[in-house]
Amino acid sequence: VPAAAEICKYVDRDGNMHYTNVAPEKGWKKLSCGVGGSTAPGEKAAKAASPAGFPKVDTGTQKGRDDLRRKVLTEELATEEKLLAEARVSYADGAPPALPEEREIPQRYADRLTKLRQAVALHQKNIEALKKELAATR
Repeated sequence: VPAAAEICKYVDRDGNMHYTNVAPEKGWKKLSCGVGGSTAPGEKAAKAASPAGFPKVDTGTQKGRDDLRRKVLTEELATEEKLLAEARVSYADGAPPALPEEREIPQRYADRLTKLRQAVALHQKNIEALKKELAATR
């Protein structure tokens, strides 16, 4: 395909958008066409400059913000680890004791077990995300 091939935008019967340089399928409606290849190979698009008067943050202020963010993330991580430990105790490795009403209606026990398992999984995912975020801030 040449760099300056004409690329057209079509919409099919189901409303899906398609971009192609070949003949469309039957029933597609042409929306627009243009020449592809906006930049030469190896050429990078220019980086947008900050507008005049755009507020700048000094290094000290940014460091303070970063330190505060790190502190908040660390506190959230500690909280999630505590909540995970509590959820694991409640889950009791998938075999928590049934409550009296759950003995009469086994589905209630199954529902509670599912909720406990989901709580453990949620806290584990939160901990992973917080650790990843903390690693990116250092």
